[in-house]
Amino acid sequence: MADPDYDVLLTGTVFLDIIFTGLPRPPAAGTEVWAEGLGSCPGGIANLAVALRRLELRTALAAAFGEDAYGDFCWDVLADQEGVDLSYCRRFYGWHSPVTVSMAMERDRSMVTHGHKAPVVADDLFCPPPSARACFVHIQAEDEQWVRTAKENGAKLFADIGWDRTGAWSPELLRRLDGYDVFLPNHVEAQGYTRTDSPEAAARKLAEHVPVVVVTRGGGGAVAVDSASGEVVDVPGLNVAQLDATGAGDVFGAGFVMGTLAGWPLEHRVRFANLCAALSVQHFGGSLSAPGWGDIAVWWRTVSRRPDEELSRYGFLDDLLPDHAGVEVRRASPTIGLRLLR
Repeated sequence: MADPDYDVLLTGTVFLDIIFTGLPRPPAAGTEVWAEGLGSCPGGIANLAVALRRLELRTALAAAFGEDAYGDFCWDVLADQEGVDLSYCRRFYGWHSPVTVSMAMERDRSMVTHGHKAPVVADDLFCPPPSARACFVHIQAEDEQWVRTAKENGAKLFADIGWDRTGAWSPELLRRLDGYDVFLPNHVEAQGYTRTDSPEAAARKLAEHVPVVVVTRGGGGAVAVDSASGEVVDVPGLNVAQLDATGAGDVFGAGFVMGTLAGWPLEHRVRFANLCAALSVQHFGGSLSAPGWGDIAVWWRTVSRRPDEELSRYGFLDDLLPDHAGVEVRRASPTIGLRLLR
């Protein structure tokens, strides 16, 4: 595409995420449990938006924001701190910002969420959508016109899919993958929708519906299938000290989008995405845990000389890391705003 307005278009719900880590056990009825750590940051679609921006992709988001303190915080972080383009977002008085509390325990997390249906849909915000190299879409029950328009205008379509609260995992939903270029479910979702018993079998089954499929396995890495070439890539997880897995799948997706738009080989794309996700789980939250180029460069300088065959497969990073890789990024903090001392 010649000179598009953006690299990636996104739409979805922005949550205020409050993350507790170091819980000794789940809270039982009538008891109180103290957490060792606390962080706050924008969540939901903000996880993907921030992760893409930290990889220096021009990212536009269409979403509703509440006119409350939580909405102020999320807007300021995304627009002013991270540089996400919010031109297609709108704020609504009387509609409060959705909130998620995430509790990280035993290398996983549980969530409690409260919110109401947004007062506007994506087709109202992206009307029409600007030109872009890619769109990242959360598959819904109904088609969205802006996605079809963006595809007609040359954008690559990346998709993920959410947790099925009904437990039905209807295979009918997979029919909606027609026209998408890349599908990135996690292993629970992939196996549920395909009625298979392994991430690898699920990836092969899903490759019948979409050109490139990547099934993530949490801390166990990912498996990818290119249906056109028949290439299969299986990448193990990286050994890192995990603090919070919130949003790791979104950060993985951002890394894979980056590699795809840059034209990297499938294995390099999966490994780069795997690394981005591994670095993110060492920090609080999903959005502000996303690595920047500086984090990636530090990791590679630290491990590149180790006599480890698996780590040596990340050697392609030597030619990818930019000269300005030392730029630091901000992390989640316990509060949603700090007052300046006068």
